[in-house]
Amino acid sequence: MQNQKHLCVLGIETSCDETAVALYDSARGLLAHALHSQTAIHADYGGVVPELASRDHIRKLLPLIQQTVISAGLDVRAVDAVAYTGGPGLIGALMVGAATGRSLAWAWKVPAIAVHHMEGHLLAPFLEADPPMFPFIALLVSGGHTQLVQVRGVGRYRIIGESVDDAAGEAFDKVAKMLGLGYPGGPAVAALAEAGHPGRFHFPRPMTDRPGLDFSFSGLKTHVAQVLATVPGGRQDKADIALAFQEAVVETVVIKCRRAWRETGLTRLVVAGGVSANRSMRRALTEMAKAEGCRVYFPRLEFCTDNGAMIAFAGCQRLLAGQSDSLAIVSYARWSLDSLVPVVESVGSE
Repeated sequence: MQNQKHLCVLGIETSCDETAVALYDSARGLLAHALHSQTAIHADYGGVVPELASRDHIRKLLPLIQQTVISAGLDVRAVDAVAYTGGPGLIGALMVGAATGRSLAWAWKVPAIAVHHMEGHLLAPFLEADPPMFPFIALLVSGGHTQLVQVRGVGRYRIIGESVDDAAGEAFDKVAKMLGLGYPGGPAVAALAEAGHPGRFHFPRPMTDRPGLDFSFSGLKTHVAQVLATVPGGRQDKADIALAFQEAVVETVVIKCRRAWRETGLTRLVVAGGVSANRSMRRALTEMAKAEGCRVYFPRLEFCTDNGAMIAFAGCQRLLAGQSDSLAIVSYARWSLDSLVPVVESVGSE
């Protein structure tokens, strides 16, 4: 497989509440991608209902694959391999993508590979016109993860900091619920924060007064509840609290990223995951990078949240290196990023 001039990979993402499909060609780049969001299904519950997520993936996945292949102007015979999210995530949702991807690969007589969801996010900036070069620091910020990772190549990861409790995205969702906002919480809190008055509240920057690169957002969430109980709770009160909360999260992340740069001596930062779409965070990290003489890389907004393109790309890198999986259909609700097998020659290596 390493001798192939190019590889056309079908990517499937079903780890949580978005059904996503893409076709990536190693020579021509991203050919087509499509996404179905389940936000409307879960909104009434204030969060993802795993059983509903799995059922909706079953309904939407095959039509979305067909739509993507047609959009790319291809026949299924042009697909050389299938990559699907193997974990971490909701096990029922993951199994839908794994069973479908593995079955299609068997029927088409092509290899298949399970992709680590967070590796997909970590590599998403490589889909851009000006991708980063290895090595770099990666900040992965999503609903389930907040991690700082030292990255030397595809699969060559060392976690140097992570959340000891709530992830940043999880904290955004919980604060949104306290403020009576809709689901998903991150965009709702960010939108409300735009109307906030700066300086009215100052929330703590957790774990920044001690050495280390770990994160903690549970106490910050509790602080929001305590402050909310002391005010009338009108829209302006909530906007001011949303702004103070967002500022605390963003500044905490900036402080930790600055430490990671200085401790490792690296000069590049990749920021990926759903929370990387937060405009305040993007702006603050970009300003900090400029001041430090470093550079920060983000995926485009549509590839910050879960998507099929990142899975197709990540899978393609491993397939080109000769890696593939057996016929077994296996998914992992939990899967450590630093347990992955390295790819010897990685795209973007210096």
